[in-house]
Amino acid sequence: MARSVSVIGIGTTAFGVLEGKGLKALAIDACNDALKDANVDRSAIDALYVGNFLSGVLAGQEAIAPQIGYQLGLRKETPCTKVEGACCSGGIALRHGYILVSSGLAELVLVVGVEKMTHASTEKNTEGLAMAMDHETELKTGVSFAGLFALVAKRHMYEFKTTPEHLALVSHKNHENSINNPRARFRNKVSLEKIRDSKMVADPLRLYDCCPISDGAAAVVLCATENARTFTETPVDIVGVAQSTGYNSLYRTPNPLTFDATVIAAKKAFHMAGLQPDDVDVVELHDCFSMAEIVDSEDLGFFPKGRGGFAVADGLTRLDGKIPINPSGGLLSKGHPVGATGVGQVYEVVRQLRGTHENQVRNAEVALTHNIGGTGQVATVNIFRRH
Repeated sequence: MARSVSVIGIGTTAFGVLEGKGLKALAIDACNDALKDANVDRSAIDALYVGNFLSGVLAGQEAIAPQIGYQLGLRKETPCTKVEGACCSGGIALRHGYILVSSGLAELVLVVGVEKMTHASTEKNTEGLAMAMDHETELKTGVSFAGLFALVAKRHMYEFKTTPEHLALVSHKNHENSINNPRARFRNKVSLEKIRDSKMVADPLRLYDCCPISDGAAAVVLCATENARTFTETPVDIVGVAQSTGYNSLYRTPNPLTFDATVIAAKKAFHMAGLQPDDVDVVELHDCFSMAEIVDSEDLGFFPKGRGGFAVADGLTRLDGKIPINPSGGLLSKGHPVGATGVGQVYEVVRQLRGTHENQVRNAEVALTHNIGGTGQVATVNIFRRH
């Protein structure tokens, strides 16, 4: 019989331009923080999962999981595994850790997501990120991810009367949220006018509609829920985990305004948790572009299709709104170190459910995290509840 699983420790670096530390050092810092937070000795860890996408391209280093495990001081009996799934790498790593504990094959599992990006040129980062596209279809066209999400935005505007103002309001909200988050890359106040007037990247997406590359790492320690209180007074239970597969390119998607992978993963996670979208109190979702937050919020079931932009304009996604989305600042403002993002989201919602977040959502009991990889090839949704 499967066991329930809880998060008993969390750790993170800041997200941003982190000079002087390499990829493995960032991961080790986050892991040490998580182990300390969980009151767990590293000798007790039964497995390590490392979520990472770009270490081979940007750091010239693969096989990073056993190297991180060795430098961290884990036992030689401890399996250390790298997990890759584009922007979902961290979320998938968490799911693997969950499965191992739930099955009874492990008692304590350490999960870390990590990426080092800012040392590389824009061209090299673009090349690396493009590896999440299908090289036989999308990549041959020369389109970028900004270009693809711009197409989604144009179609959404045509179908549902979404406006550039809605996009700007998403970015403005997330930049407002990041001001109080010491882990965020951008913490300066940005006016709505500056967002509206920023450089055009791919019409209608402007500079502030696009997430920045970043360095960073985040880690969590998992154990069986029945044992969680022996380690911490503030465990957070994982009540839903799901991963799904979508279409391998945007042009094959029947409806480019719906990412089927997100819809399927959300349904699976909610079914597992025995919950509905209305039960969720706080969300950290994959806003790689402002348009993505709008589409994601619809695909996850928080708003009807076509109403996501209007919900932002009505204040429903603000900290004091009906469903606060990305209180951390999201990818748009906290930053997007690809392999670390999914676990970084978990760090943020665990803080929310502990009641210790800088942008605390009042009476938060249930939280959801979401990632989507490529142009919808893979999605992960995880649901958490206060213990």
